Amino acid sequence: MSFRLRLVAWSAAALFTVPAAAQDPVVRAPAGAVKGQAEGGINMFKGLPYAQPPVGAARWKPPVEMPTWSGVRDATKFGAACIQPKARSGSIYAWDLGAVSEDCLFLNVWAKPGVSNAPVMVWIHGGSLTTGSGSEPMYDGSKFAERGVVVVSINYRLGVLGYLAHPLLSAESNGNLSGNYGLLDQIEALRWVKRNIGAFGGDASNVTIAGESAGALSVMYLMTSPPARGLFHKAIAQSAYMISTPELKESRFGEQPAEAIGARLVSALGAKDLASLRAVDPQKLMEAGAQTGYFPLGTVDGRVLPRQLVEAFDRGDQAPVPIIAGFNSGEIRSLRFLAPPVPANAAVYEASIRDKYADLADRFLKLYPSNQLEQSILATTRDALYGWTAERLVSKQTAQGQAGFLYLFDHGYPAAEAAGLHAFHAAELPYMFGTAARTPPLWPKVPSTPVETKLSDAMIDYWASFIRSAEPTAAGQANWPAYGSTRAYMTFAGEPRAATHLMPGMYELNEEIVCRRRADGGQSWNWNFGIVSPRLPPAAESCR
Repeated sequence: MSFRLRLVAWSAAALFTVPAAAQDPVVRAPAGAVKGQAEGGINMFKGLPYAQPPVGAARWKPPVEMPTWSGVRDATKFGAACIQPKARSGSIYAWDLGAVSEDCLFLNVWAKPGVSNAPVMVWIHGGSLTTGSGSEPMYDGSKFAERGVVVVSINYRLGVLGYLAHPLLSAESNGNLSGNYGLLDQIEALRWVKRNIGAFGGDASNVTIAGESAGALSVMYLMTSPPARGLFHKAIAQSAYMISTPELKESRFGEQPAEAIGARLVSALGAKDLASLRAVDPQKLMEAGAQTGYFPLGTVDGRVLPRQLVEAFDRGDQAPVPIIAGFNSGEIRSLRFLAPPVPANAAVYEASIRDKYADLADRFLKLYPSNQLEQSILATTRDALYGWTAERLVSKQTAQGQAGFLYLFDHGYPAAEAAGLHAFHAAELPYMFGTAARTPPLWPKVPSTPVETKLSDAMIDYWASFIRSAEPTAAGQANWPAYGSTRAYMTFAGEPRAATHLMPGMYELNEEIVCRRRADGGQSWNWNFGIVSPRLPPAAESCR
């Protein structure tokens, strides 16, 4: 069956005209009419396709706009999540995602009835570009909708299906490019928002992209991607990581070319051509990727991603938009696989740091001392990935003349403390969404107390205010000053508190380390810090 016939069959199965019940909202958007559901005073529209199914011959191709459908589409159930590996047993992040499919390019909308020209937040889920879904219960947008924000959450292609680059895929493309399909999906979703969100009460000229972890990495990719320019007007990056990323055909910064990485995976599958590769079961592709060590990242291809993130932000090429960026004090407590084992003793640790960091060793050991080994190991990885990135984002936007707002989430609660997970990676999400009752099954349960509720309400208010006006404010709470010349930031612990100069010396040290690696050209910057760092290159003139 041809792709066109499959699409017609899919459309016939997915779309059907239904009489709208009196209480059910019906929206007639340019994409087509949809019937959602009303719950708790909020209208929800689920499983809206923003692009044609990327299956068969469309696998590993840029997304194609969905044709306008006829009739009224039922939008009361979430669409399938994108194909992904099975969740790790015992993970606090694991969900039962329900159905998964290659036909997964759906988005969801939450809106208060009667709103018009409302600010819009487009939420990009995390999961290492490998797992996750925009329909996860913790991402419910109702609390933001209550505050007049129209919320959109999206799916995008993951893993091998979303980020594979390969010489054969490049050769068949327009422009000799491959990879970045998941990022192109995100851009297509933003185009859908621009065309359609007005019908749901949103303002297409006031869109904020927001995401956590890999979703925040995606926010940075979108900020530096020319095809995404003009599709959003503010950004929120929670626990972003500005790591080095493979380039399409060239080996730089210790990274293999993306095409070579893809070729190794395809060779392991035994596929001889694109037809046989596209015939491989999608779940088998995901498992093969995991077995061969494939790790999805964006590809620097000169068009979708013109250059490395650090280079783009240094040049001022990123989107000139206001930003909130921050990280959590206990990021690595739930991601210990990112950190090396704790050394046997202080002497071993100090000897390793002096060997690897040479003239920077004293500065390093002052920040990450040997008399607190476990804390230093966790803090080293946290700061190299998340702390440095957050401050770099607000610093670079400030240099552009844009407002930047920095935060540290440092809140603990009994179940998290008992598990040794104070302010762990993603711990801010149920507070920021107001979904403490909708966390994954193994997530340390957030108690229902006045302290937790007040902190959550404050965070939602700050975020909603920023989404509305680029100024994060919350009634009855501390003023959140812009980073500016005082290097101001906000700590979210028991209650919000403003301060200046977050972790003095942290940003400068990591900036120097990454600058030397960039100048050398042969070292990556990702998880290779601290005792697992290669020997740092000597000081470079360009880093002064």
